[in-house]
Amino acid sequence: MTKDGIRWGIVGTGKIATSFAEDLRHARGAELVAVASRSEESARAFAGRFQVPRWHASYEAMAEDPQVDVAYIATPNTQHYSNSALFLRAGKAVLCEKPFTLNAIEAQELIELARQRGLFLMEAMWTRFLPAIGVLRQLLEEGALGEVRMLAADFGKRFRFDPTSRLFAPELGGGALLDLGVYPVSLASLVFGPPERIHCMASMGETGVDEQEGILFGYAGGRQAVLYASMQVTTPDEATILGTRGYLRIHSPMHAPHRLTVFAEDGKEHSHEHPIRGNGLHYQVLEVMRCLREGARESEQMPLDESLGVMKTMDAVRADWGLRYPSER
Repeated sequence: MTKDGIRWGIVGTGKIATSFAEDLRHARGAELVAVASRSEESARAFAGRFQVPRWHASYEAMAEDPQVDVAYIATPNTQHYSNSALFLRAGKAVLCEKPFTLNAIEAQELIELARQRGLFLMEAMWTRFLPAIGVLRQLLEEGALGEVRMLAADFGKRFRFDPTSRLFAPELGGGALLDLGVYPVSLASLVFGPPERIHCMASMGETGVDEQEGILFGYAGGRQAVLYASMQVTTPDEATILGTRGYLRIHSPMHAPHRLTVFAEDGKEHSHEHPIRGNGLHYQVLEVMRCLREGARESEQMPLDESLGVMKTMDAVRADWGLRYPSER
């Protein structure tokens, strides 16, 4: 860290890396100083587009770059563990794109590595840091809905079948669950914690990954979460949290919300508007930098144990379908 800012390096040059780079300008004190790709051409082009002073044609080279304080991992799902571990071993703080890792075994090892070395690590579940979710947390803590009993959430986007796309590639951790379903699963974790019972059904595609699924989580006291995700159809992308004193709707897009409405049992409606600046990715950047400045090793808003719990839940969901990725241990 410098006196005036925290120096970021981006690992990967794909779509999410581009969105992240665009949003860093909204995070005061964030300096984008390096980018890494396995392709020299890609790294050069990305650096030129965003005026990044340093580019690296390998991840290992950026891990050794003394100018980088924190690495943002924006590579395919199957590389999240290895790339994060590389930078942690090099003494860097890490913000790793969701899903945190491919499975809970990798997540546990990554968390242990960060804790052993006293380094900051966080899953880039950026939705958690949006202003609307902050309001949601407050409403739930205040008991605005009474006792929360049910949750329904979905995220689906139709993708034309393409066996060359990472979304359809089992060797890259493809499928609806890890890329889309992780959002409603994470929301259910925020509201209820880990489920006690899991029932689900999936539609498996030609390449062997899940293209659509419906999931039912059961919790203590009969509470329930009903979730679905799809790459075959576009869904409303909404969520409803139901309590004994009313219900709350997270309006579309649920994975990037800017509007909430509370429907009270007396018939009154209370709306909360919280527009998102840019792509919405800089809010998590601000949290990472706050933690680094305060010497915190993890975020209370997205704690590592919860990221591990979400991975365990998704492991259990996939196990019900018999879906294992080729690189899984």
